[in-house]
Amino acid sequence: MKLLTHVLCLCLALALACADSHDTHASDIPDHCHGLEMDAVAVDEDGVPYFFKGDHLLKGFHGKPELFNETFAELDDHHHLSHVDAAFLMHYEESHDHDHMFFFLDEKVYSYQKHKLEDGYPKNIAEVFPGIPDHLDAAIGCPKADCGEDSVIFFKEHEIYHYNVKTKAVEEKEFKTMPNCTAAFRFLGHYYCFHGHMFSKFDPKTGDVHGKYPKEVRDYFMKCANYSSHSDDVEREQCSRVHLDAITSDHDGNMYAFRGHYFISRDAVNNTLKADSIENVFKELHSEVDAVFTYEDQLHMIKDDHLFVYKVGGEHPVLMEGYPKSVKEELGVEGHIDAAFICEDHHIAHIVKGDHVYDVEMKASPRVINKELPIALFKTIDAAKCDKEGIKVIVGNHYYIFESLMVLATGRALPEQHRVSQDLFGCDH
Repeated sequence: MKLLTHVLCLCLALALACADSHDTHASDIPDHCHGLEMDAVAVDEDGVPYFFKGDHLLKGFHGKPELFNETFAELDDHHHLSHVDAAFLMHYEESHDHDHMFFFLDEKVYSYQKHKLEDGYPKNIAEVFPGIPDHLDAAIGCPKADCGEDSVIFFKEHEIYHYNVKTKAVEEKEFKTMPNCTAAFRFLGHYYCFHGHMFSKFDPKTGDVHGKYPKEVRDYFMKCANYSSHSDDVEREQCSRVHLDAITSDHDGNMYAFRGHYFISRDAVNNTLKADSIENVFKELHSEVDAVFTYEDQLHMIKDDHLFVYKVGGEHPVLMEGYPKSVKEELGVEGHIDAAFICEDHHIAHIVKGDHVYDVEMKASPRVINKELPIALFKTIDAAKCDKEGIKVIVGNHYYIFESLMVLATGRALPEQHRVSQDLFGCDH
């Protein structure tokens, strides 16, 4: 009997230990939306932001974390990766040798090109960047146009080092108005210092911080269902760097733009912006739409393989009777839809999937695809809408205006680039 009791106790202890181990491991997995203090932030050669926390990597503004060594596998051949001190992309237009991603860990530096560790690495930091200390807090590349010379800015506690890539000269600076950076990166031509779960935009030459900073990282660089209690919904959606999921304008010129769990609208009469959660206004949708277009004063909203049609113009949007319905049944299109739009005074829905656009005659019954066109300039499109200015195609944080669908389909050169936050929503920073 005593033996049985001992066995049962041992089994219980092992079960509790395993459960505790599992819970600890689960709690160690980072989440974009929990106000993390990132170890490092950098963009890859395609401009995708990489957020590093512990031994995990979060790509882009949302999605599931993955172990760092799943993307940069060779690191485990040299060192058990528990964290990254700093990271940056060396990208200088005038240099023939660039697009290296550098990672700093204790006294070592790793150099990757196209996700492959370069020969001879890891090396001591002092060997590759003489005059730069080890155990860094952050690093950021600064091209000649912004810093006078192609440079790297290194941060360690209160010390800031400007490293000249060409001459290897090091200039120590003091950024008096900026807090100590736990991570830093250059994105869309701006420089950001992360400190805890807050960030400040700064001048790379002087360290000056202008405007209302610090701000909450989740408000501008994450795609979350819930934000901090101090968040200004309008400013967050107006100035967010996270790409839009969908956008449309109705016949009165009112605009609706959707991102994650939220949307922002602009009244055409008084040009005022409002922001709200999708679930609060479009209750049946809950969140995250794939595409939206306006037809006959109704918002046609596509989520997965379902079409929701809302009547707008009243105090609140109203879901039309019988909806949601199958996208295949209503539009004759199958598979994931990236964007959709209808141009004024027309009744043809242009459905974008990958690098193709499909035309659907809305007056037909049943509705089927009656034309297909390739899109040469983009592999994928995040959102699109058609208005008096033309077809606005949104990719990442920028949009481009095309005179017509044919110009979009056959164009070989990108038109002028516009910023979504500033040029479309009027963000002042």
